[in-house]
Amino acid sequence: MEVNNWHKELTYDNWVPVTVSGARPPARYKHAAAVVDEKLYIVGGSRNGRHLSDVQVFDFRSLMWSSLKLKANTGEDHGNSSQETLPATSGHSMIRWGEKLLVLGGNSKDSSDTVTVRYIDIETFQFGVISTSGSVPVARVGQSATLVGSRVILFGGEDMSRKLLNDVHVLDLESMTWDVIKTTQTPPAPRYDHVAAMHGEHYLMIFGGCSHSVFFNDLHLLDLQTMEWSQPQSQGDLVSPRAGHAGITIDENWFIVGGGDNKSGCPETLVLNMSKLVWSVLTDVKPKDPLSSEGLSVCSALIDGETYLFAFGGYNGRYSNEVFVMRPKAKDTLRPKIFQSPAAAAAAASVTSAYALSKSEKLDFIQLDDINSKSSVNGHHEDNVTVKIDAIKEEKRLLELSITEVRAENSKLGGEIHEANSTHAELTKELQSVQGQLVAERSRCFNLEAKITELQKLLESMQSVEDQVNALREKKSALDQEMEHAATAQRQSSGGVWRLFGGSEK
Repeated sequence: MEVNNWHKELTYDNWVPVTVSGARPPARYKHAAAVVDEKLYIVGGSRNGRHLSDVQVFDFRSLMWSSLKLKANTGEDHGNSSQETLPATSGHSMIRWGEKLLVLGGNSKDSSDTVTVRYIDIETFQFGVISTSGSVPVARVGQSATLVGSRVILFGGEDMSRKLLNDVHVLDLESMTWDVIKTTQTPPAPRYDHVAAMHGEHYLMIFGGCSHSVFFNDLHLLDLQTMEWSQPQSQGDLVSPRAGHAGITIDENWFIVGGGDNKSGCPETLVLNMSKLVWSVLTDVKPKDPLSSEGLSVCSALIDGETYLFAFGGYNGRYSNEVFVMRPKAKDTLRPKIFQSPAAAAAAASVTSAYALSKSEKLDFIQLDDINSKSSVNGHHEDNVTVKIDAIKEEKRLLELSITEVRAENSKLGGEIHEANSTHAELTKELQSVQGQLVAERSRCFNLEAKITELQKLLESMQSVEDQVNALREKKSALDQEMEHAATAQRQSSGGVWRLFGGSEK
């Protein structure tokens, strides 16, 4: 098999390790990846607690790695950069913009207070910092950055003080100006290490991620026309909570790879049909497989007119530097049956597409036009068609009433959730206070126990002293008795002598 045609013999919907020619780059995770012209670019990352600054390039034709040697751009086109080498960074985002790779955010030693936008020119091999203006977001790691036309939508992450975020910012790549987006309804809980994707150019989808104690498996949508958040009901296979996973979209399908919950990795590759909102498990790997890792990357590449998925890196107890490839089988992109009639479309919207509830007046009535055109040819069906149209309109009206009720209930639940979150925050503070008091009491008890031990030892020594005193008292008593006996005997002896002398005088 020729090296240039290796991809044509791959089976569908299975991950396969790529046999690499030559040396591999250092293993890593929390890097950033992008594909340009049949080459995979890997920038930065982390390994053993150290940030990396290298740029590695994998050629899909030769299956060889190479290192991109960069030089700082000292000109003023993109803002002056005093760095001689690309800063070592991890937890950043990267998107392709023309012949440049834009690196946003991340954690590095020279992190500023706000998000820094760097560029890597893959034609001139230069890098630098792009000056941005407007409402520049606070610096962060673990955020998502999604390209929509000439804009980048930044969501969530964790700031340099480890505060979790759920804000939305937009960077206009034409003017390099930031805007903060004010959204309505209930946003996703603050999180980082999630994934984001666009459905069309209308909806931003957020999946998974974690806080400092909770891993998520929820799906949220932001309507970019109304800037309203919603959480639609999805169907299909059960999806486990995860963070540090990677995602890529192909047509209507969102492929989710890897991730974990700090205890174990997620071995399944998921696919979300973004139109039907149905989850399915595409394939599984072994639990300790490099694809069952946190902090890996996944990209799509077009080779000889066919789309392939490429995954790299990650950490699941071991750092990985392997490349894996999947040849995804073309999925059915036909319009689902539940959207074939206007009434059914409204019903589906009320059940599985809560984010589109306010758009029911825009339902597609093309098929009704077709029915009317056919009824003009077959006049004897015209009355029946009119009755059906009236019935459909009445059903639509009833569905709109149901939609209004659902929105009101959602708003009520959102308020209850906010109240519950506030109560949880207060209870957390009380718990922390009690825990602090408990630590102090434990320290006090320990000190008391130490003093008690000392007193017990002192008492034991006092008992020994008391025994010695009693022994001495007994000796003293015996000595006193002996002395008393001796004195008595002496007195008796002295009396006899005097009696003897008295008798002689007579």
